[in-house]
Amino acid sequence: MDSSALPDLRPARCCVVVPTYDEADGIAVLLDRLLAATAGGDVDVLVVDDNSPDGTADVVRAHPAYGGRVRLLLRPGKEGLGAAYRAGFAHAVDAGYPVVVQMDADGSHPVDDVLPMIAGLDSADVVVGSRYVAGGATRGWPWTRRALSSAANLYARAALRLRTHDATAGFRAWRSSAVHRAGLLATTSNGYGFQVENTWRAERSGLRVREHPIVFTDRATGASKMDGAVAVEAFLSVARWRLGELTGSGSTEAATAGGERLVSR
Repeated sequence: MDSSALPDLRPARCCVVVPTYDEADGIAVLLDRLLAATAGGDVDVLVVDDNSPDGTADVVRAHPAYGGRVRLLLRPGKEGLGAAYRAGFAHAVDAGYPVVVQMDADGSHPVDDVLPMIAGLDSADVVVGSRYVAGGATRGWPWTRRALSSAANLYARAALRLRTHDATAGFRAWRSSAVHRAGLLATTSNGYGFQVENTWRAERSGLRVREHPIVFTDRATGASKMDGAVAVEAFLSVARWRLGELTGSGSTEAATAGGERLVSR
């Protein structure tokens, strides 16, 4: 772990957590665009790299803003998207950032929407960068990918009785207090099930969830980490969570009246 590059104890207003694995081809471009889009917005970036064999961490260290607005959390190896986000969230919250933003490293999430989403937290606990509300869209996906994404959202929303339209969104802004209230650091899901679980926990905890329309574009560099095993994990996890609610034996309870606690697995 590159401890010298972790957030200091006098953080900016927001920490953007970006998990990476084999993203050397595009991470420098993303950092440049993200820093430019948030200039003057009191925003730092924490790259959480799972010891990418392509040298992603070295590219981050070579960035001109490294050690300033750009920090690096280097983990021993690949453990999944959810584990990387939990590690990044934990470091950001422990360092005292009042706002944490999560976004992908592949450039699919529009950096120009980071500050508007942070601003949306003035009246919400969580702001979801949503493809499936008015004004939202996806670009560059084949129809098969669009159909899979839409079906996954419909399934998650129907099974878990969710109000959020984009339950699988990976672009979100959180109040740090909401991270604790939803129990995100106690989750165990990985892959895209992590995003659905966070939506479920946020709603069941009574958090104010707001959706901000974004235009999602297909990745320009690198390879998608989505595969059949990830999809199966997400499908089965949703079924297990709902069954747990229905039987009262669940992996999670929607907790106390104030939404302050979730019972862990």
